Amino acid sequence: MLTYPPTRRALVVGCGLQMFQQLSGINTIMYYSATILQMSGVRDEKLAIWLSGLTAFTNFLFTLLGVWLVERVGRRKLTLVSIIGTCLSLCLLALGFLMSAQNSPPITLHPTDPLLTNSTCSTHLLCEPCMLDPGCGFCYRENSTALYASSCVPVNMASPEQAAWGRCSNSSQVREQTYWAYNYCPTSYSWVVLLGLVLYLACFAPGMGPMPWTINSEIYPLWARSTGNACSAGVNWTFNVLVSVTFLHVAQCLTYYGAFFLYSSMALLGFLFIYGCLPETKGRRLEEIESLFDNKLCSCGVTDSDEDRQVEYIRVKGSNYHLSDNDASDVE
Repeated sequence: MLTYPPTRRALVVGCGLQMFQQLSGINTIMYYSATILQMSGVRDEKLAIWLSGLTAFTNFLFTLLGVWLVERVGRRKLTLVSIIGTCLSLCLLALGFLMSAQNSPPITLHPTDPLLTNSTCSTHLLCEPCMLDPGCGFCYRENSTALYASSCVPVNMASPEQAAWGRCSNSSQVREQTYWAYNYCPTSYSWVVLLGLVLYLACFAPGMGPMPWTINSEIYPLWARSTGNACSAGVNWTFNVLVSVTFLHVAQCLTYYGAFFLYSSMALLGFLFIYGCLPETKGRRLEEIESLFDNKLCSCGVTDSDEDRQVEYIRVKGSNYHLSDNDASDVE
């Protein structure tokens, strides 16, 4: 398969599609949607879970839209529009976290407990760096109009749901409007993140979700199809594991908005790859699809327009017979 140039180029395109599907962050969104919503400032865990259900339902609905569009719009156009929409929605998602970080609540109380002598928690002046520190959490009070009496204190390693000591070490004090935030900062921009999640799945599901699998089932000749699909599926799962396992570490190192800007840049690279290398396979026979990969790899996407094909139909024994470009030249 690798020694035959057309199938080698097809394999690069198929594996590239699967790679960029995962590098654009889809399984980070699906696996961590409730966590991402909590990170954006949604305090109620049950509400975060229900909102993550909304994003999953969005994915379901727009996947059906992709099934309806694939034979009307074509694989190439649908994939290109999908990935550029994915890139923009990831930028919106990152902007939501960026606005939250730029408006991070200040720390107004600095406890003098001896336990904090060697702790990094006492060095943080804002909620954002306190929240990104895995050993610290944000303890604060809130009334109907403002947030006040905030502090950064060590987390209880046995139970991250409460502080190691002090007023946030007892969860029952929540009734007194004292709150403990281990993995989020209070913010009014949670809706931007939710909107970004919904738009992301609305853009991803019709194209970048099913199209890599659809295209991989079409671009290989019969003798190489099983091997090509196995290789591309292996690439998909490899990058699935890579992105999923590293998300929380990337978010800690680059901040949450940095992580999503990174996924957005990967989606942009995917757009350039698809634009240059992916031909249109809609309405083509297997022999025609194989010939699309006869030329250089990154010239595949520039000569594949359906508008350039001359398609004719003639009546043969009462039914429509579709003529390819070559067959049509023999018809008077």
